Amino acid sequence: MALLLTLLLCSGLGFLPRDGAAAGMGRGYVVTVSTASFAASSTCIDDSPGRVAPPRNGTSAVLRLTHRHRPCGPARASALGAPSLLDTLRADQRRAEYIQRRVSRAAAGLQLAGSKSATVPANLGFSIGTLQYVVTVSLGTPAVTQTMEVDTGSDVSWVQCKPCPSPACYNQKDPLFDPTRSSSYSAVPCGAPACSQLGLYSTGCSGGQCSYVVSYGDGSTTTGVYSSDTLTLTGSDALKGFLFGCGHAQQGLFAGVDGLLGLGRQDQSLVSQASSTYGGVFSYCLPPTQNSVGYLTLGGPSSTPGFSTTPLLTASNDLTYYMVMLAGISVGGQQLGIDASVFASGAVVDTGTVVTRLPPTAYSALRSAFRAAMAPYGYPSAPATGILDTCYDFTRYGTVTLPTISITFSGGAAMNLGPSGILTSGCLAFAPTGGDSQASILGNVQQRSFEVRFDGSSVGFMPGSC
Repeated sequence: MALLLTLLLCSGLGFLPRDGAAAGMGRGYVVTVSTASFAASSTCIDDSPGRVAPPRNGTSAVLRLTHRHRPCGPARASALGAPSLLDTLRADQRRAEYIQRRVSRAAAGLQLAGSKSATVPANLGFSIGTLQYVVTVSLGTPAVTQTMEVDTGSDVSWVQCKPCPSPACYNQKDPLFDPTRSSSYSAVPCGAPACSQLGLYSTGCSGGQCSYVVSYGDGSTTTGVYSSDTLTLTGSDALKGFLFGCGHAQQGLFAGVDGLLGLGRQDQSLVSQASSTYGGVFSYCLPPTQNSVGYLTLGGPSSTPGFSTTPLLTASNDLTYYMVMLAGISVGGQQLGIDASVFASGAVVDTGTVVTRLPPTAYSALRSAFRAAMAPYGYPSAPATGILDTCYDFTRYGTVTLPTISITFSGGAAMNLGPSGILTSGCLAFAPTGGDSQASILGNVQQRSFEVRFDGSSVGFMPGSC
């Protein structure tokens, strides 16, 4: 399955060598960027259907993916307005802490994907909030449009369903999905294998129907009837018998969207349910700006040239997350002296976390090197913004010059970050975890402009893909 998101970079951005770069940085290890690109835009850039995704060979389904609160997002999903940066960072911190609690335990071990493990997490019924990107699909017969947030850190998909009187459901712009109007809908019976498969997402039975619950790390919840219906991804791609939660009671931070599409690694996720059709391969490309369009691709060739790959790992105590192993970080072409043991807990590749989290030792080395590289340019510092403690005031500048940052992974894969992966709102877009023993998280800011591809055994990165 592949999820691809395309946002186009403003023409003023680019990797430009600059004479007089900071000491220790050669030509090609700095990037000059227009400060106009930092400003919020109300215009959707190049929203033509033909630019949604590159052509693919083989069986695949491509969905249009957009930022939830930005100009290219569905009006019904973005009409309530975007949260402030501080609110976003607070929610992001809750999500990051929750991920780290699940995968960063002293007894947790990492193994190559596909290795057997008998360990099942005790809190499997929980997931996380702070989601950013949405796709529009259709559910039922006749098909009813649903705008759903996508999340690689969740397994169970769900939509709000009738009956759901306020305040049992939050406000959404679309009508609630009405299962009585779909000829292909059915509730999952209590004795069905799909009900047993829910595990700790199950809340037992009600009236012979299988009940589910998902509780998110920020306190949001959804509960209702585990159900089956036809999920239409595109005009020519439909998944019959798709299992999802028909939510009759929700609370939390979902207002404006119709539900959630889980892209995790467990059996309940869309990735797993569609594996017989699309081969378990999926990819996404998160855009360098928030006013453009992206794509989510399910399926595609078994191998694609142009990707640098790293092995996909599994946390033995949590099977939902896509994990990799960091190997190093460089700033301005200079490798930082971080011992490999600092990264031993692995890194979660996550679409829903905003800024990348690094163990404190690694983050401190990155911050020091970045500040030192920025110092010769004389940019005034700005107050910290929430968890972001390295911020600059660029209001007097038409362009600014940044040192490049590169993240490397086991097996030699590398992400050479563009400007949109280095700064957010004038601040270095990285933050520390709660300790060196905790897992890192590769956030969506750093993933922007890369196609990130998952094939069940590896994760690939291809730059300049959107």
